[in-house]
Amino acid sequence: MEIINGENSNILHGNMRAHPRVATTGTGGLSCPRTSGLIENAFEAIKKTQSHYLDRQEKEGFWWYELEANVTITAEYMMLLHFLGMKDEARDRKMARHILRNQRTDGTWAIHWGGDGDLSTTIEAYFALKLAGHSAEEEPLCRARAFVLDKGGVEEARVFTKIFLAVFGEFDWKAIPSIPVEINLLPVWFPVNIYNLSSWARSTIVPLSVVLEMKPVKTVPEFPGVRELYASQDKKPALTTKRLPIFSWKRFFIALDGMLKKTENSSLRIFRNKAMDHTERWIREHQDPTGDWGGIQPAMVNSILALAARGHDVSDDAIRKGLEALERFTIEREDELLLQSCISPVWDTALTALALLQSGMEEQHPSIIEACKWLVSRQISTKGDWSVKRPKLEAGGWAFEFDNSWYPDVDDTAVVLMLLSRYADRAFVSRPDIDRGVRWVLGMQGRDGGWGAFDVDNNMKMLNQLPFGDLEAMIDPSTPDITGRVLELLGMIGYDRKNEAVRRAIEFLRKAQEEDGTWWGRWGVNFIYGTSIVLSGLRSVGEDMGSVYVRKSVDWLKKSQRPDGGWGECCESYSDPALKCSGASTPSQTAWALLALMAAGEESSDKTIKGIRYLLKRQGQDGTWDEEWFTGTGFPKYFMLRYHNYRNCFPLMALGKFASRFRGQGPGK
Repeated sequence: MEIINGENSNILHGNMRAHPRVATTGTGGLSCPRTSGLIENAFEAIKKTQSHYLDRQEKEGFWWYELEANVTITAEYMMLLHFLGMKDEARDRKMARHILRNQRTDGTWAIHWGGDGDLSTTIEAYFALKLAGHSAEEEPLCRARAFVLDKGGVEEARVFTKIFLAVFGEFDWKAIPSIPVEINLLPVWFPVNIYNLSSWARSTIVPLSVVLEMKPVKTVPEFPGVRELYASQDKKPALTTKRLPIFSWKRFFIALDGMLKKTENSSLRIFRNKAMDHTERWIREHQDPTGDWGGIQPAMVNSILALAARGHDVSDDAIRKGLEALERFTIEREDELLLQSCISPVWDTALTALALLQSGMEEQHPSIIEACKWLVSRQISTKGDWSVKRPKLEAGGWAFEFDNSWYPDVDDTAVVLMLLSRYADRAFVSRPDIDRGVRWVLGMQGRDGGWGAFDVDNNMKMLNQLPFGDLEAMIDPSTPDITGRVLELLGMIGYDRKNEAVRRAIEFLRKAQEEDGTWWGRWGVNFIYGTSIVLSGLRSVGEDMGSVYVRKSVDWLKKSQRPDGGWGECCESYSDPALKCSGASTPSQTAWALLALMAAGEESSDKTIKGIRYLLKRQGQDGTWDEEWFTGTGFPKYFMLRYHNYRNCFPLMALGKFASRFRGQGPGK
C-alpha cells in the first residue's frame, strides 16, 4: 500500500463516488417543446464526429493535428537555414508564399487570426521575404514598411526579433541585453539560476547565452538588408525605448546590463571558458535522441544557432539531428511550407480518446484501445529538469510531443491518466505505471497548493523584468486551469475533499478567483477556459456546486452567453480583462462554457439548451466545426495558438456530456 498525504491508498482508488451536490436551476426533464428533436439531433451529431475521428486515426493509434501559430515561426526557420548556408530557393518560395498568404489587408502580420498588426511579427515577416528574394519596392513590403515606421521602426521591436536581425548584421549587438554565459554555472540555491526560469525560457535562454557571447554575424552577399525599417538609421538603438519607473526591477536590470557590457572582454571573467564548455555540454545532453530540444521551436533553433556559433557545422551530429527534428515540425502543401512551433500528438490523442468515450463510444472499441496502447508507450521513465527541485520524486509523466523526455508536463499527464485510469486492470495498461504517473502529478504540487505546467514553485516574478523577458513568460507559476485539471483527475480516481492535496488545491483556487467569479486561463483563451476547467475539477472532487463562490462563476458564464447561443472570448482579454468573454462565438469556447455549466448541474437550463443548439446548428456534414479564431495560448498577450483539434474534440465532449442522460433513447452507434 502507498501512503499519500497521510492516507492509506492504492493511488488509484478504483471506486467512483456518487455525484457531489449540485444546484440545479433548470426546468428538470428535457421532454418538452423547447427541446423537440434536440436529443435525436445530438445523437446524430455525435455519430458524425465519431466517424470523422475514426477515419483519421493513425495506424499506430494516435491522432495528430496542426498547431498553428504566427508567421515568425516559419520566418525564423528560413533565417536559420540561411545562417547555416542551407539556402534553397524552391523551399524559400514556398515559405514566402505562406508568409504572404497570412498578410493582413493593411500590410501587417498579426499574432493570431483577426488580431491587430504586430510590430515584431511584421518585421520578421518582412525580413524573411527579402531574404527569399522579394524586393522592398513590392507592394506587400511597401505596406508593411509603412506600418513598421509608423510604430517606431526596428528600434521598438522585441528582443528576440532584434537578435535575429543582429545575426545577419542588421542590428547592433551592443543594443541587445546581455546574458553572461557564466549564469549557467550558478548553483540551484542562488536566487537567479537557470532552474528558476520556466522550462521553455531555460531551454531557449541557455543556448541563447552562447549566441550572445559569440555575437555571430552571417554575411549574405545578395541580401540587401532591412535598414529601411529603422526610424533613425544612423543612430545606435537604445537598450530600451520605454520609460521606466525610477524604482523597479526593470530599471535595475537595465543598469546591471550596462555594467555587464563593460566587462564582456575583461580578463576578470576567469570562468568564461569553463561556462562555455559547460553550456555546450548542457545543450548536447538536453537533446533527445530524436534530435529535439524541449519539443519547441525556440529551443531547437537557438540550440542549433549556439552550436554553429561555437564553430560546428551542419555535419555535427547534434546539428544534423536537430535539423531533422525541425523538418518533422514542418507542414508542406502544394504551394507553401510552414513550420509549427510545436507538435501535439500526446495531447491530441488523449483529448480525442476522452471525447469519444464521453460521447458514448464503448470502452472496448478498438480505436480507443489502440490509442491507449500508444499512450502507454509514451510514458517517460527518466528524470528531467523538474527533478532538480524534486530529486526524490520518481519519473512517470507524459510530454506534449512525440519526443520530449526532459520536459513532461502536468497538464498532459493529467489528461492521459484520466483516460488510462479507466483501463488500469487491463493487460495493456499496467497499474504500477498508472500509480507512478499519479504519484508524479501529486509530487509536482507547489507550496501554494496549485500546479504549474513543467516545474514546481517556479514563481520568481522579478525574472519577468529581465531585459530579455519582454514576453513576460520567464516563469511557470501555479495556475487555476492546470490545478483544476489535476482535481478533475484526482476526483475520477477516488480522491475527494478529505484529501490534503485536494484541500490545498481548493484553497489555492479560491484565492485565485477573480472578483466577478471567473478564473484566468493560462493555456487557453481565457477566462472561459480557466473557469470551465476549474468548475469541472471542483465537481470531480465533490465540492459543493451550490456554494456561493461556485454559483458566482456560474452566474458569470450564464450572463456571458451571446445572442446566438454561443460563447466567445478574444485573445485581447489577456491585455484588457474588461474584454473577458468579449468576442465572436466559437465552437471550442462554447463547448468549454457548456462543460462548466453541466458540471455545475445546469444540464437542463435554458442556457445549456441554447448552447447545444448553437453547436448543432454549426456542425458541418462531415461532423466537424469551422473555427478560425485562436483559442489556445502559448504566452498570454504575446503568442497565441490555434489547436486545429479543439474545434472538434471539445464540442464532442459537450454533446456527449449533454446526451449521456439520455443514452439508450437515441440512435445506437
